[in-house]
Amino acid sequence: MRVAHVITRLIVGGAQENTLATVLGLHQKKEVSVRLYSGPTTGPEGSLESTVKSVEGLFQLISNLVRPVNPIRDFLAYRQLVHEFRQFQPDIVHTHSGKAGLIGRLAAKKVGVPLIIHSIHGPSFGAFQGSVANAIFSEAERFAGARTDHFITVADAMKTQYLAAGIGREENYTQIFSGFDLNPFLASNNSATLRKKLGLKDDDFVVGKIARLFELKGHEHLFSIAPNLVRRIPNIRFLLVGDGVLREDYERLAKRIGCEENFIFLGLVPPVEIPKLVGIMDCLVHLSQREGLPRALPQAMAAAKPVVAFDCDGAGEVCLDEQTGSLIPAGDLAKLEESLVRLAKDSPLRQSLGQAGQAFVKEKFSVERLVEDQYQLYQRLLAGND
Repeated sequence: MRVAHVITRLIVGGAQENTLATVLGLHQKKEVSVRLYSGPTTGPEGSLESTVKSVEGLFQLISNLVRPVNPIRDFLAYRQLVHEFRQFQPDIVHTHSGKAGLIGRLAAKKVGVPLIIHSIHGPSFGAFQGSVANAIFSEAERFAGARTDHFITVADAMKTQYLAAGIGREENYTQIFSGFDLNPFLASNNSATLRKKLGLKDDDFVVGKIARLFELKGHEHLFSIAPNLVRRIPNIRFLLVGDGVLREDYERLAKRIGCEENFIFLGLVPPVEIPKLVGIMDCLVHLSQREGLPRALPQAMAAAKPVVAFDCDGAGEVCLDEQTGSLIPAGDLAKLEESLVRLAKDSPLRQSLGQAGQAFVKEKFSVERLVEDQYQLYQRLLAGND
């Protein structure tokens, strides 16, 4: 079995970590020959390229595959991929992300690849866009979808959205959770040394948020309720993990609302450091307005931390209200505030929600399950093509 994965760029992010885990896992199977094609990794989000470059012959750079729309470079990227696929002769082309998903599927169709699969890690169209952009991107997905044999979604919410847009049929979709290495999170602890290093006191209530400092990630909602939370929970601290173009704006905002001492901006953190940081959190909030199934939620749950999330896209498939955390209608800041106050004042509740979340994730989110589920799907789909 020869499998080609295609992604736009290997920044630090859930879709990229999912793709790398899949590729590295498939590489361990003797009967599989796998290759990963990616455009240049640029931007403030950090890079995961070194992870795959360390394995000889696994990574191939597509120099013209860039995230912004660029007709000339997009056409050149298409030609590069056509050339690469003709050389590699894959049985399966499996694409990820918007730009690579479109160009990669068109190139695979041109070459006559037997099986074309696309993973939907998050919505590429929806209400978060303007009407014009939404129309353009949804039409592009319909165009590419007509050239796709099967879709893998990280959450059933993605299937619902794409079917509603007229993309594919019910039987064209398989949901596979985005697995990851659970062990570092299962072993995480509330390190007194790390808390001291970050200026946290033993009795501080630490609310974590792991997300790039970009639009649609929802940080503004946390700043909106921060003054009230600080009055009600004087020992509350907000630990923001991630970097981005809005960092300076948010740092100024923290000062303006009088909560500068309550916010800790950690910036870009290597993925290997995330479990340690989750270990010192008392809960994790996820407030994004656009996300397939945010990896930060199951990561926090693996460390037995309760989660608080807006009910957006796939969040509700892991943040089970009153079972693993608090699921809140998107934008309901009053309920967000009350949920955090409740967790801060009820340690037994935090413990019970955290333990239930950890059991849920241990069953469904191992990286071994991710790789094996995708491999079994490949075999089934290829057999159906015979």
